[in-house]
Amino acid sequence: MADLNPAQRSVLDALRAPERPRPRYDPGLRAELRRHLEAELSPLAALLDGPAFVSKKALGDVLACEAHHVAEVGTPFEWNVAIARGVVVHRAIQLGVFRRDAPPPLELVDDAIDRLADDPDAPLADYLLGLPEAERAELRGAAAEVVSAFAELWPPLSRHWVPRTETAVRAELCGGKVVLSGRVDLSLGAPEGDRAGRVLVDLKTGGSSAGHLHDLRFYALLETMRSGVPPLRLATSYLEAGDLAVEEVDEDVLEAAVRRTVQGAKAVVELRLGLRSPAVRPNPACRWCPARTSCDGAVQWEEVRLAS
Repeated sequence: MADLNPAQRSVLDALRAPERPRPRYDPGLRAELRRHLEAELSPLAALLDGPAFVSKKALGDVLACEAHHVAEVGTPFEWNVAIARGVVVHRAIQLGVFRRDAPPPLELVDDAIDRLADDPDAPLADYLLGLPEAERAELRGAAAEVVSAFAELWPPLSRHWVPRTETAVRAELCGGKVVLSGRVDLSLGAPEGDRAGRVLVDLKTGGSSAGHLHDLRFYALLETMRSGVPPLRLATSYLEAGDLAVEEVDEDVLEAAVRRTVQGAKAVVELRLGLRSPAVRPNPACRWCPARTSCDGAVQWEEVRLAS
């Protein structure tokens, strides 16, 4: 592939990693993972009167601070430019990946905004249609910056790589009482029989976090339960820094994902059922927690931040 800049070549080399043979997996792995999860979650799931939805965000929130999770669940959702940017960016990247021409990032962003605003099934449509011109310009600029970063860092995605964007993955457990769900930013490749071949990619703005690795492991677990074959590797692309963090997937990685998912899902269900009070764990998310004005944890975190 000619005319790639050094960052694009680095991404290409990291994704290919030809020195590692593609592992094969036992066809029974999918059922084994389900049995493990359901054995842990069934006693609590039996107490539910409706499905408990456990997303990547819910897992991250509840394991970081249970009080934060409860506050988020109890706060009505409202769109803003920062949240809308993520939706617009992913739609723009999707359009860029599958278009044969190479329009500039701002054109992709404008196309994405128009399509989302015209889609009656898009939750973002009403927000976009009522957006004042100044906020629309802010959204366009913020989204175009991220889409430009993606175009600068990633090589053109060949159709032979089987690219997929915004891929929904889901696992319904315990008779549908516990639903694990996620949406993968970018998926490349595909398994061949029982041989791994898919790479899952998460696109991130901002700095790195240990939680980003856990996010992708959760997606790897859901992908394995969907197709029966784990991904070959996981990659987090930090668009501002130009870094790519890659992890090879094996059964140890999946086991770690199972343990974390069980821990988080149990907490989500226990708190929903009111079986115990939420634990407070001060952390950086205190800065934007809905309960920050009334929570002692937020005060403690601010004291730590100012002292450091």
